[in-house]
Formats: sequence, C-alpha cells, structure tokens
Amino acid sequence: MHLPAFIKKNAAWAIGLTVTLAVILVPLILLRPQTTTAPDAPKSALLTRVPETDHSHLLTGPYANGPEVTAACLTCHPDSSSQLMATTHWTWESQPMTATWRTDLVTIGKKNQINNFCISAQGNEKKCMSCHTGYGWENDQFDFSNQLNVDCLICHADLSTYGKGDFGYPAEGVDLTAAAQSVGRPARENCGACHYDGGGGNNVKHGDLDTSLNFPAANLDVHMSSLNLQCIDCHRTQDHVIQGRLLADNIAIEPAEQVQCTDCHASTPHEDERLDAHTGAVACQSCHIPAVALKNPTKVYWDWSAAGQDIPEDHYTYLKIKGEFHYEEDVAPSYHWFNGSNAYRYLLGDTITPTQPTMINLPAGDINDPNAKIFPFKIHIAKQPYDTATNTLLAPRTAGENGYWTTFDWPSALALGAQDAGITFSGQYGFAETWMYYPTTHMVQPAENALQCESCHGADGRMDWQALGYPGDPITWGGRSQAK
Repeated sequence: MHLPAFIKKNAAWAIGLTVTLAVILVPLILLRPQTTTAPDAPKSALLTRVPETDHSHLLTGPYANGPEVTAACLTCHPDSSSQLMATTHWTWESQPMTATWRTDLVTIGKKNQINNFCISAQGNEKKCMSCHTGYGWENDQFDFSNQLNVDCLICHADLSTYGKGDFGYPAEGVDLTAAAQSVGRPARENCGACHYDGGGGNNVKHGDLDTSLNFPAANLDVHMSSLNLQCIDCHRTQDHVIQGRLLADNIAIEPAEQVQCTDCHASTPHEDERLDAHTGAVACQSCHIPAVALKNPTKVYWDWSAAGQDIPEDHYTYLKIKGEFHYEEDVAPSYHWFNGSNAYRYLLGDTITPTQPTMINLPAGDINDPNAKIFPFKIHIAKQPYDTATNTLLAPRTAGENGYWTTFDWPSALALGAQDAGITFSGQYGFAETWMYYPTTHMVQPAENALQCESCHGADGRMDWQALGYPGDPITWGGRSQAK
C-alpha cells in the first residue's frame, strides 16, 4: 500500500504537532478546576420566623420594679423563668465536671473562675452583674431560685427603652411600662448589650463582636447584612436553652451544643473540589474570617501592674483603675488545631509557673486528632496578680466596697478578693503573664473576600506550618496524613 505523497511529505509535521498539542493540553485537562453541583442550600435551613405579638395592650402597667414586670410576663409564659434558670445565662456556672488535673468535681463559669480581663465577678457584682439576666445579684446571698429575679426585658425589650444598671437592676430613669410594651424576639442589639461589652467595653474581649454588627455592611458580616440574620437564627433556642458555648467558660463542649457552619451549609459547599479538599482539616472560619476588629479596635494586651498611677488617661492606652492597654484594628487571627473543647482551663487554686505564660484556657487538638481542624483565634495577653508564696492567681476586689478602684491599694484589694473567692492569700503578690484564646466565629466575609491560596501557602503565607505539626508548607510536603 502506498501513502499519498502529501501525507508522506507532511507526516512528520503532523506527528510533531500532535505531540506538541498533547504536551500542552493533557496537563491543562488533568489539572483544570473540577466543578460539581454544590449541594449547598443554606437558606433552606433557616427557621421560619413566626409573627410577633404586640404587647402594648397586654402589659399596661404601671410597674414599680423589674420583678413586677416579670410577674406580669409569667401570667402568659408561666414556664419561662424556670426554663431560663436552668441555663448558664442564669447560673453563670457549669454543671459539676471532671478535670483531669483535679481529684474533685469542679464547676466553671463567670460566677466562680478567673479570666484575664476584669479577672473575677466575685466581689465585683456591682458592675459585673449589669450583664446578668437577673435583678439584684449583690453578693453571694443572691436567691437563684426566685423566679421573679429573672430579667425578661434585657433579652426581649427594645433597648431604646431599656437598659441595666448596677447589680443588674433596671437603669435609673427607665420607663418599665414602655419597656414591657416593646417586647418581642431578641434582636442583635439585645444579645450585644452584654456580649459586645464583654471585658469592660465595646469589642474589648472577642474582637469579632461589637456594635458595628447591629447594622453591618456586607463586607463586615455577610450573614447579618443583606440576609439580616439575627443572633437567634444561628444560636437556635429551645425552652430558653441557647445553642452555643463560650470556650473560656468550659472545659469539654459537646458538638451538639455548639453552633456549626454545617447547621446550614453543606460540609463540602464549594464548586471547586480543591477547596472542598481542605474542609476536613481547615475550619470554614479560617478562610472566611481573614481578620477581626474591622470597625472597632479590640484589646490584645492588658497590664494590671501599671494601674494606680496618676498619669494622663485614655480609654485605649491607660486608665488608673485598670492599668495599661494595647488595642489593635484589623487583627489577623492566630491559627491552632481545635476540636471544640479545651485541653486546660485554669481553675481557682491551680498553681502556675510565673516565669512562663499561664494559659487561662488552651484549645484542645493537634494534627493527629481526627476531630480537630485548623481554627482562627484572637489571643488576649495580660499581666495579672498572683500570690508569690503559693504561685496561684489572685482576683482583686475592684468595684466592690473598699475595692481597688476606691483605695488603689493592692494588698487590701487582693485580701478582700481572696475572701470573696474563698481562697487563701499570703500577703505577698506579684504579676504574671497569662493568655486567653477566643475562637473567631463572627464577621464572616463574602466569598470574594475569603483568603486565597497564596494567603496561607508560599513564603509569605500567614500559617506557621511547623507550629501546626507539618514538616513545612503542605503544598511541598503533603497534607495532614502525609505529615504524620
């Protein structure tokens, strides 16, 4: 058989062209972004909001005090107080639990443990209890069993009509009848009245919770802007039990008790399978919350040892009653493996090593933990008082009678605080460095603002891969399973 002369003449050229095209096209085909039909339909998971009831003709007043309002509420909602009283919003204390470093059962909460912001609520009820869901928690004699002590208004009233003051009583001048008539479903402003101001001021503690979320733009939080989601849309509530647990006030947290992105989103929601390949090891928040404190600065350092000086004051740098501060804006999180619980939470009486930082709480998880993912945290560092004889952290009485904010005398304030907390104080004190970790879960960005590949990978990436347990950048060294 004889091939036509044209084909003979051009065969070599055709073969070369074919090989060249194959070299170019085959890798492009194999490495092209793989698209699938994403099963993500988050709006379908949202709960339907029932119409609200106008209470203006139901709560006619007048009311002389908060408990009278509560009594009126209970005529139609007889179980509400008892339901709330079974939650940590009321008790400020967990159920008894086991801590591996203790022989006795312990409880954890704002009621009885130390943090590294205002340090302790015990003895400081005058100011701290302005964020409690009750009226009149003045000392350790507060009646937690009295249903009329429950403050319905702080969660349900329009906060243009209501606010709380010292010891959790209604603020002076509040028209309780107008506040009662305004009640409805809790709005962001209601939750934020306490959660925005954790640690003593707007965005001090969390970094991702502040007043800017009341009316946010899309590039501040995608859920609360155009979608207008309220806190209770994600923090779903049944019988006044609100889903979601603060890591700093717990040791172990059951996944079912926490708000999860997968409550609404698919576990592999992306159209690009290369992105979905990350979801087993990287939390959604790590990519979709590139930074916090986007509108209002957050406190990252607090030095109590500097308090008491008569020097110029400024809310963001120094106050005589509290010491020296450092605030930052547009804060990039710190990334750590996290399985949803703490590996350790400082408990009253635990000893410390004052020459090194004490972790008030330490997120649990590492690269070998199948339930852990790389998660973003805001870290707050403080210098706070401790007993140099026993190496235990101390809590001063600050706002209470003869507290530090009145006397500016550390020995007496620490002695009174030890008395309030039921711990011993040798009379000798110093200041030690402590750290607290706060998971970053709000200020979720639109998809186009999420971190890109080069944000984490490459020479200028934000991840410390070796600290996370990898030999190096997984692009070079391989993923989680290879890194073991």
